[in-house]
Amino acid sequence: MSWNKILLILITLGLAGLAAYAGRGYWLPVPADALYKTQPLARGALTRTVAANGTLNPVVLVNVGTQVSGTVLKLHVDFNSRVEKGQVLVEIDPATLQAQIRQSTASMASARAALDLAKANASRMQALFRQEFVSRQEWEQSVQAVKSAQAQFDLARAQSDKDHASLARSIIRSPVTGVVIDRQVDIGQTVAADFQTPVLFRIAQDLSRMQIDANFAEADIGQIHVGQKARFTVDAFPGRSFQGVVRQVRLIPVIQQNVVTYDVVIAVENPELLLMPGMTAYVHIVVAQRDDALLIPNAALRFRPSTPVSIPAAPEVKQAESAETQGESRSGTVYRLINDRLTPVRVGVGITDNRQTEMTAGPLQAGDPVVVEELRPDQNDSKSLPAHGGMRMF
Repeated sequence: MSWNKILLILITLGLAGLAAYAGRGYWLPVPADALYKTQPLARGALTRTVAANGTLNPVVLVNVGTQVSGTVLKLHVDFNSRVEKGQVLVEIDPATLQAQIRQSTASMASARAALDLAKANASRMQALFRQEFVSRQEWEQSVQAVKSAQAQFDLARAQSDKDHASLARSIIRSPVTGVVIDRQVDIGQTVAADFQTPVLFRIAQDLSRMQIDANFAEADIGQIHVGQKARFTVDAFPGRSFQGVVRQVRLIPVIQQNVVTYDVVIAVENPELLLMPGMTAYVHIVVAQRDDALLIPNAALRFRPSTPVSIPAAPEVKQAESAETQGESRSGTVYRLINDRLTPVRVGVGITDNRQTEMTAGPLQAGDPVVVEELRPDQNDSKSLPAHGGMRMF
């Protein structure tokens, strides 16, 4: 045999070997675990919450106004001033009120003189009536004059008391102990109390105890009850979580653009005085909690294979006895790799935190892997998959 023939045979065998090596991916089976991403089930605590935005407010916020009109003469407090109950906040110019007091005092003195004169006339008329020098009618008229004079005197005295009270009200005092969070007057400003009481100050009684007014959707309000724990964050302290307790669920609805919400009041302790009135709070209220639940990733419950697989009937789900789990149980489907085949499994599921869901019934145990994702060819290990996308064998 010539060397040319031998060389041709060697070249032919080499090309055949290369073709067999290149095409091996079309015939070798691909492991199922290389086609699907799995995650094992685990046990742990699970908390279900409902969320809404709210506003931080003082528990007691007092609007301090004035019942008298006049010009602001003196200011004794400013923003953020701490005040005690009865402390002077502002003084209104008393000149007009003092003039009214002098006028009412003079009117009362005139009424007193008229009353004394009427009493003296009535006394003389009574003596003359006994001696039959005047008629009974004249005597009764004198008595009536006394009563009328007495009424005029009482009216003048009441006006005097009113003017003195108005003068006292020209000095505005704090009705509570707290902190001034708003001041709406300045020295020289004229306040008019003829038609409605103007607000001069807003005083928060105790900023160490605050509350959140949060509007929750009507779909969530049935799960919220007094005494439930809540946590919230504020933009001023990113990364820090604060705690609160539901204090009240108000019955009056808030309707905006046909959306119904309800005001939920959450009591908050603020011992460090970090939280300020008006801050926006992002509230989460705990409505259900499990301490040792078998947890299924939500990605496993959402997963559906690209090739349809028949799903077995849902298992019977036994309802928990506690009141907090009534109506929580429902069914779902997860997929497992059994004997290198994708197999659907029906399970009963309970509460969820939008990342993991409680399994309430089904054949799965902690540590069992479930499929959470179907891998694309570019996500697989190049050593485990055919180079040219061969037929799947499993």
